[in-house]
Amino acid sequence: MTTSTRGFCARASRWTLVLLTVAALTLSCAGPAAAQKDKKKKKTPDAPTDTGKPMIPMNDEQAIDYMISDMLGAWQLGDIAKLHQDYADDVSVVSGVWTPPIFGWPSYLAVYQQQRARMQQVRLDRTNTYVKVNGTVAWACYQWDFSGSLDGQPSAAQGQTTLVMEKRNNRWVIVHNHTSIAQPGQPQAKPANTQPPSTPPNTQPEAAKSPVR
Repeated sequence: MTTSTRGFCARASRWTLVLLTVAALTLSCAGPAAAQKDKKKKKTPDAPTDTGKPMIPMNDEQAIDYMISDMLGAWQLGDIAKLHQDYADDVSVVSGVWTPPIFGWPSYLAVYQQQRARMQQVRLDRTNTYVKVNGTVAWACYQWDFSGSLDGQPSAAQGQTTLVMEKRNNRWVIVHNHTSIAQPGQPQAKPANTQPPSTPPNTQPEAAKSPVR
């Protein structure tokens, strides 16, 4: 191989690495300005990488809310590496159906990948979030609205999730996830007798019926 050919291959490899890095940062919700900065400083070995942590200082409640958004974004994109940043290795997961609990990240990942492979055009919106912090332990609950395609068919569901988190190495991670699907609302049954009750006979004294004027 000639010197010019080796130089061309080296430059091509560097640009490929840069493009892959920018793509990874884009998928992990990094802004375009951060991607441009990373491209310009690609030769700096100690350049910071995306850790999923917000750049602006936040209190614990805000940091947890940010982490939940980060986790749900990774869940929708199928970004396993980022999803693992938000889940503890010893996480436990409980669903609203009659199945055994899931213990540990590897077990959860296997179930998640099986489910995610059947989904397309996934969207998951979160509302009514409540976060409570007590030292290095916290819990949060929220409602979610899912829409997408499951096995090629349109699918939609709503439900609730409760998360238990611990602060480990100055970072909040999920140690327990309990997610339930809300049952569709059932129309209220009408009572058998829909007629208004008959007026009971007037048993009041005559004087009460016709007061003296």
